[in-house]
Amino acid sequence: MIYDLAIIGGGPAGVAAGVYASRKQLHTVLITKDFGGQSIVSDGIENWIGTIKISGTDLAKNLETHLRAYAGGTDGTAPIVEIQTGELCQNISKSNTPKNSDTSSGTSTIFTIRTNKATYSARTVLIATGSDRRKLDIPGALTFEHKGLTYCASCDGPLFADHDVAVVGGGNASFESAAQLLAYCKSVTLLNRSDKLRADPATVAAVTANPKMKLINNAIPKEVKGGKFVTSLVYTETMKDTSDKTMKETRRDISLSVTGIFVEIGSVPTTYFAKDLVTVDKYSRIVVDPRTQRTSVDGVWAAGDSTDGIYHQNNIAAGDAVKALEDIYIYVSKLQGKNRT
Repeated sequence: MIYDLAIIGGGPAGVAAGVYASRKQLHTVLITKDFGGQSIVSDGIENWIGTIKISGTDLAKNLETHLRAYAGGTDGTAPIVEIQTGELCQNISKSNTPKNSDTSSGTSTIFTIRTNKATYSARTVLIATGSDRRKLDIPGALTFEHKGLTYCASCDGPLFADHDVAVVGGGNASFESAAQLLAYCKSVTLLNRSDKLRADPATVAAVTANPKMKLINNAIPKEVKGGKFVTSLVYTETMKDTSDKTMKETRRDISLSVTGIFVEIGSVPTTYFAKDLVTVDKYSRIVVDPRTQRTSVDGVWAAGDSTDGIYHQNNIAAGDAVKALEDIYIYVSKLQGKNRT
């Protein structure tokens, strides 16, 4: 069987794409390990448009319910969107078949998607596999994850209103998170592990101008402590003695009293299976045309956190996917030689 479209991913982008694929009557297979994406770990998401507050678990359930309601096939007919869960994509390859061998499309390009369980063929592919946050690998970090330590300021920040919090990182994402937190936290301390910042100077200047903001360079997180929830973050501060030419370094451990720790040390896009197919940047993010979400390969689109888009959030991922589906629909319609509206 050759599908019109294969969607890989079950987060906001993948599900939005699946709903639109069903509405446009594109015979689709959606492949995902599970539903929800990164936000499934959040206790309270307050920026999912149309919902004042929702847990990550409930968001995942809602996404799956919405998709299955539109997938079709409940009356005994074949579904428009076939949902394959518990599967991980391992490879996507492109092959050419003789013209007119598939009279329904007349196309010569077919994509083969291999997972840990099965193999699928499709005329087009949408990659919506998101990314995984780099974890803070120090004692106590895993113990207090979701108990004060979090990887999403936009999701969990409001829970720490009037609290003292810390941000770990030195790039634009860490300063953007700090900027969000300054709107409602009592104080924000950003720990940067070196004496140089990766964030844009203008962003640094704007954020550090806030009197509630404190920046500490040469600070390496050492341990997260607490009881039921986080109470402090221990870090090692390196100081250089510039009084003579020896540049002697001294180190000391400091305990920072905070109830919230926001980790922004980067993420790893889930694109390993597509690196030999499409163009990726130095961070392994799929390069796309922001107008259409098209990749470097004709017939392949990408949406959400797996792309080189400037901003990555649930609402943006869903919007990326809708944009891609509009373009995919036109593409498939041309392949089929029909002018469907």
